[in-house]
Parts: sequence; structure tokens; C-alpha cells
Amino acid sequence: MLTELRIDGLGVISTATAQFHAGLTVLTGETGAGKTMVVTSLHLLSGARADAGRVRLGAAKAVVEGRFVIDDRTDAARAAIVDVVESAGAEFDEDGSVIALRTVNSDGRSRAHLGGRGVPAAVLSEFTSRLLTVHGQNDQLRLQRPEQQLAALDQFAGDGVAGLLRKYQVHRRAWLDARAEFLERTARSRELALEADRLKHSLAEIDGIAPEPSEDERLVAEIRRLSDLDSLRDAAVVAHESLSGPSESTGESGGVLDLLGNARARLEASDDPALMALGPRLGEAIAVAVDVATELSGYLSELPSDPGALDTMLTRQAELKSLTRKYAPDIDGVIAWADDARSRLDSLDVSEDALAKLSAEVDIAAGRVADAARKLSAARTKSAGKLASAVSTELGGLAMGKAKLEVVVRPLVATAQDSAPLDLNGKLVHAGTNGTDEVEFRLSAHSGAQSLPLSKSASGGELSRVMLALEVVLAGSDHGATMVFDEVDAGVGGRAAVEIGKRLARLARTHQVIVVTHLPQVAAFADTHLVVNKSDDGKGKVDSGVRTLTEDERVIELARMLAGLDDTETGRAHAEELLETARAERAPA
Repeated sequence: MLTELRIDGLGVISTATAQFHAGLTVLTGETGAGKTMVVTSLHLLSGARADAGRVRLGAAKAVVEGRFVIDDRTDAARAAIVDVVESAGAEFDEDGSVIALRTVNSDGRSRAHLGGRGVPAAVLSEFTSRLLTVHGQNDQLRLQRPEQQLAALDQFAGDGVAGLLRKYQVHRRAWLDARAEFLERTARSRELALEADRLKHSLAEIDGIAPEPSEDERLVAEIRRLSDLDSLRDAAVVAHESLSGPSESTGESGGVLDLLGNARARLEASDDPALMALGPRLGEAIAVAVDVATELSGYLSELPSDPGALDTMLTRQAELKSLTRKYAPDIDGVIAWADDARSRLDSLDVSEDALAKLSAEVDIAAGRVADAARKLSAARTKSAGKLASAVSTELGGLAMGKAKLEVVVRPLVATAQDSAPLDLNGKLVHAGTNGTDEVEFRLSAHSGAQSLPLSKSASGGELSRVMLALEVVLAGSDHGATMVFDEVDAGVGGRAAVEIGKRLARLARTHQVIVVTHLPQVAAFADTHLVVNKSDDGKGKVDSGVRTLTEDERVIELARMLAGLDDTETGRAHAEELLETARAERAPA
């Protein structure tokens, strides 16, 4: 919900601040006072293109700032809004509100901010589009677009169509993927066959050498070791003989172990306690020396005795390098490349059997899409009649009592250039993201009139009322959104104006509704009445501001709207009567 709007330097408005509340808010004022600038400011917050011509003459920039709260939205809608805010790095204020801001410089450049963080205008649009729908004087033209009419029908149909649409989209994606693969294999069969031959040759080379994980690293260490084999053997032999003595020695004390053993025996044979106490320590030294001698023996026994081992390893290293030069920087990379190549090779089967199998898969997938499309079309057709009836009923109360809306659902025929036509009931249709249907709203403006597309049958005023009737019917599907109407009551008056006011008031039970109007019959239904005042300093400089009217001021404003009767007792009496009538109309039955 929009709670506050501040405008600086926009059109005739120098500075203005307006507070908004739940329910129905109307903005009135004399022609040229700047009512449209309020709608323009909301368009800017919605990410609309910045127009330097809207900047107030003499001002360096125009600034529009809106404060929004999301507590009135459904859990799902609130979560989606929070995700947009957090993804942009923006922050909510302490009261749970978030500020959206748009600046337009006099040179046409613009900047957008959300929750204190500079963001692209598209992000600002994504945020406000979930909270705010602005129907300007020309926005009803969007209702003439087929895609907007389809979206309105799906919104009315609700979860029933939404679930079928999701299933259709899943099947469509699988069908398009299978179809693309089949077409690629068929069109590139020769090229793919050559690629398969290259992959087979490379895999044969790799499999012939059969590298093992990290084998190249281990070989480097082994080769370095074998290159120093003689010096390593000499060091180990000398160390072993120093401990154990020469293997062919016949002397009594050939090594450190003999000497240590002799020393310990001498100490233990002594009667002196101090000497005898040193014996165990020599025993520990003997144990350490024995362990080292044993490990040196094992080390010597494991040293290669084959003089050709180094040559064998060097040959193996050359084989591995031949692979790393072609396929990857190291052997682990070569093995990974081979795994990917095998997977790619499995997908490159271009034999007749493989193509026939893939073609059958495409046909099966197309059948699933067609079945899902038929169910989706049937559900839309069923909902189309209900939507047409509901909107026609609403039009009956908007001075269009004989008007009938027809919602037509028909197959979207594939064109000659269609990239993926789908056979549906023997006809080729376009399988788009949202199904195989096109929807057309047709209006019969009065009894006996031919039913024609909205673009051909509805005047501007009638189109506004069709849009309002549709919004009232769709109101239950988007609880809590803010809806803005700019002169939706254009071209009507009398009882029809009262009915428009009643329907806007009904819409305001579930939505925040903001209406720019020139009709007192509509303004009388407001929960909050704002007026845009225009002042002239006598030197040609015009300024406008926005303020909330008290009940007494509302009477005066409504009297003014009643053909300028604000300064007459008759006008005020008429205004008071209009307010009482509106209150009675709004009262629950």
C-alpha cells in the first residue's frame, strides 16, 4: 500500500506531499491544477521512461518519492516483494516501510533509488509492479492487446489454469529440447560423424596408454630418486655398516652396535652404583640404533636393482607427456577430458537406428505437449464464458446495460516461419510459452450490435468502463494491491457516474484505490478526499499543492464540481445530499 507521496519540481507542482490510506482516495481539482502530475509521478515510480519536459520550468530536477508498506499483502506476495528488496541490497525502514525514489534531471538523465540504495529503473519497476497498478488516460489501450487479454483470463481462472499451464510449459520444454537435438543430428550428421571419428581416435590413444590418476606426478618423484640411485645406495650402506659393521667383517667391534654393547657390559660389570646407573641409558641408545639399522636394511632392499628401471620410467613419462601436450595440462585433466569425450560420443550416435529412436522420442514429447495444450485450452474456454458473463453484468451498472462482452479462445495458428509448429487436432498451431491459444475480447456495445474486437467497437469512455468492470471482477485475485485510475469516468455522467463510484468503492474493500476524477458523483464515495490546488502569483508563475479535505471542505469541493456552485447554498445542499446518498449506497445491506 502507498502511504505517502512527495513530489518536487514536477510540472506545475513545486513541492507537494500527500498522505494515503486504505480504501478509496479521490484527487480532484480544477483543470490544469496538476492532478495528472500525481499520476505521472506514480508512473515514474513504476519505472516509466523519464521525460525532461515534465521537469518544472526553472528547476534543476524533478523528484518523486513514495513510501510503501507490504503488511496488507498475502504471504506469497509479501515474500516476493521482500526478495526484490533484499536482492537489490535495499533496506526496510524501522516501521517496515520502504521508500522508492525517482529523480529526473532537466537534461533528461534519471536515477532510481530503493530503500536507500541506488538501483536500475528496471529494479524499481519490478518492486512497484508488485504493489501498484496505474491506469492512466491511455493505459486502457493495453487492454486491446491479445497478450493482456490472455493474462486477464488466466488471472480470472486462477489456480486451475495456472497448474495446467505449468504442466504444459514443462512438457513444451522437454519437446523443444528433444526436437532441437533431433534436428541438429539430422542437419549435421556428416559433421557429427567426423567429430565422432576424432573422438574415437583420441580415446583409443588415451586408452592405449592407460594413464592413472596423478601418475605423472609420481613418475617425476621416482625418476628424480632413480637419478640419484648410486649416491642414495652408498649413503645407506655406509650408515648401515657404521651401525652394524661391515657385512664381511670378522673383527670383534665392527660397528656402533658392538661398541655400545661392549660399553654397556663394562658398566654393568662394575660395582659402582653411578656407573651401573648409566647402563639403561646405553640400552636405550642400542635400541634406537637397532631400529635405524633395520630401516636402512629395508630401504636398501627396496632400491631398484634393475639397471633399466630408470629407462622404463623415462619412456613412460614421454608417453604421458604426449597426452598432456594434446588434451590437458596434466594427467588428471587428460582423464577428465576422456570422460567428457565418452559422454559426448554417446550423444553423437548418428546411425539410422539412433535417429529413428530420437524421432520417436520427439513424437512422444509432442503428444504430451498437445495433450497438455488441449486441457489448458478447455479450462480457458470454460473460464472465458464465466469471465464474459461477470464483466457483462458489471457493465450493466455502468450505463452500458445492453453491452455484452464476449471472450473468445481459439488456436493460435502457426505461421510459415514458425520455428516449432505443433500438430494439434490435425492443425499446425504455434506452441508459445503461454500455450497454443489466443484470446480476444469482443464487445457488443448495445442490443443488436455486432460483436467486434475492443479496438474496433469501444470508444474511449466505453473502454475505460470495460477496464473498470474487469478490474472489479478480477479484484479478488490480487488482494491488497494499490490501483490508480486517471479519469476512468471520462465520458459518463448522471446515474452511470454513481455506479462507477459504487464499483470503485467496492474495489476499495480489498484494494487501495486512488482515483483522479472530475465527477462529484464519484468523489462522493471516497474514504479520503485530496484536492490539488493551483495558485498564481500574478506574474505568470503557477504553483500547485495537494491537501486532504475535511468533511466541511469536501462539501465545498463537491459543490464546486457541481458546475461551480461552491459559493451558493443550493450547491452546498446538493453536495451534502450527494454525500449522504453515497454513504447510503456504501452501507452494507
